[in-house]
Amino acid sequence: MKVTLVDAFAARPFEGNPAAVCLLEEPREDDWMRGVASELNLPATAFLHPSGDGYALRWFKSAIELELCGHGTLASSHVLWESGRLTQHQSARFTTRAGPLSACRRDGWIELDFPATPDEPAAAPPGLLDALGAAARYVGRSRLDYVVEIDGDEDTVRALQPDFARLREVKTRGVIVTTRAKSGDYDFVSRFFAPSTGLNEDSVTGSAHCCLGPLWAKRLGRTTLVGRQVSPRGGTVRIALDGDRIRLSGQALTVLRGELTLG
Repeated sequence: MKVTLVDAFAARPFEGNPAAVCLLEEPREDDWMRGVASELNLPATAFLHPSGDGYALRWFKSAIELELCGHGTLASSHVLWESGRLTQHQSARFTTRAGPLSACRRDGWIELDFPATPDEPAAAPPGLLDALGAAARYVGRSRLDYVVEIDGDEDTVRALQPDFARLREVKTRGVIVTTRAKSGDYDFVSRFFAPSTGLNEDSVTGSAHCCLGPLWAKRLGRTTLVGRQVSPRGGTVRIALDGDRIRLSGQALTVLRGELTLG
């Protein structure tokens, strides 16, 4: 059984967010998928098999199944085209826990069609800002995460050193931290912290941009944006809003191909 390691939202090796992709011929047991994901110990392992006119897709982070995973979807699409399962002109269609998702190739980038997850203003929960070690201009809550617009510039976001033990106590999947970019190459920057899922910081988080896109569209008055996640690995996400959907674009490259010897 083939397994492929892909750097997603990456323009060069060892950038972006790594994901393993396992192409299956039929569904496998949940415990088996959790075991494989735990063995690989990556931010996400994607499992997909043919279903209807597309593929059923699930994502795991060790023993935790993820509800929505942008970089795992981008990596899966990349592998379907690279392996010849889909032609370069075919769209990748997925059924997932988050509903139907799709991807297409456009000008050397992979464009994902995802649901937008806009935030609503919210009071910062106890301990959140202390754990981040930063003041906030704005705090919001999406269906999945808290989002904090930092009272500072891009350098402030880059320099954050959260107290992850305290941040783990905040009841949420993750915390998105963002501010406007100082470079003309990007509209905003962000980081994503998710210690409650066993991942202190995610390198590039497609699903977080489903919230960041609507937030910065309101701030900047535009529906097309470019975000840069300024984690140590870093990655770029292009965004286009379309009603209650959002198109996220990124690049991907394969860094390893192997074979699972597990039954």
